[in-house]
Amino acid sequence: MLEFSWIWAFWLLPLPIVARYLFPATQPVGQAIQIPFYQRVSAITENREIQRSQSGLIQKILMIIGWLLLVAAAARPQWIGEPIELPTSGRDLMIAADISGSMKYEDMELNGQPATRLAVIQSVVGDFVERRKGDRLGLILFGTHAYIQTPLTFDRDTLGILLREATIGIAGEQTAIGEAIAMAVKRLRNRPQQSRVLILLTDGQNTTGEISPAQATELAVAEGIRIHTIGIGADQMTINSFFGNRTVNPSADLDEKTLRSISESTGGLYFRAKNTDQLRQIYLNLDQLEPIDQEAEIFRSKTELYSWFLGFTLLISILIIFIKYININRVWHFINPQQDTVEH
Repeated sequence: MLEFSWIWAFWLLPLPIVARYLFPATQPVGQAIQIPFYQRVSAITENREIQRSQSGLIQKILMIIGWLLLVAAAARPQWIGEPIELPTSGRDLMIAADISGSMKYEDMELNGQPATRLAVIQSVVGDFVERRKGDRLGLILFGTHAYIQTPLTFDRDTLGILLREATIGIAGEQTAIGEAIAMAVKRLRNRPQQSRVLILLTDGQNTTGEISPAQATELAVAEGIRIHTIGIGADQMTINSFFGNRTVNPSADLDEKTLRSISESTGGLYFRAKNTDQLRQIYLNLDQLEPIDQEAEIFRSKTELYSWFLGFTLLISILIIFIKYININRVWHFINPQQDTVEH
């Protein structure tokens, strides 16, 4: 719809009428002028009365329209688009995924085939991201060091692509859980307090980093960030070797005590995923987190239209001048038709 931002500008509409009464036109002073073609001038006077009844009315109408358009342009016209409801949520959710060297273990299955832990995470967490419509999501990848792969954003497609492109070992072979938590705290601390959530997924224990998980947890508690932790990895795995088959525990390094402590201290939950189905169920449970109530944000696009109004005003001004020019030529042709014929 059409809207005028500076509606007060329409108070200028009566300005020409006010100016006419405050500054009346100067009356012509009677003087005697002797001209050789008085007969023709007399005829012109009669002819001009007819012209005034035609072109004069048209000029006045055009001037009124031009003034209306000029005032409308000063009122800053805008075209307001259809209302668009922006995605809002009570959650700003960071996902911290372990991509250390141990994530290459093929102790889980995906679609009935052996798969690495990272491949399972990319599949399950990717589906989880797709379902989080309206949430601001961010992605942290950590190994020896933690780094932001995706800042908080509504762009779930891009986050999913970057998650699928993650490669084991690009952040180092060790595990810096404390750094991952600290980096999430830094990103979430300025967000609404009730909505700060971190989901941390790892298959080991903190083995490196400048900040310990306990120190990072203290920072999270101080900032009111809720942390849900997930320990991933099977508890049994058969290995074929030269000496025969043997069963090992590929999750022997998983520090469940620390992960459980992190969650309990921050008001979150700890989950254990020994296979793909359990991991899917965990993320389905996390889907049940209730967002805080927020009013929906409405956005309307605005397009400035004053240039169109000014353009039509200029066009009308040119048209008025053109009409006057035609009338002057007609008068001149009536006064001196011979000169006009010679010029042509």
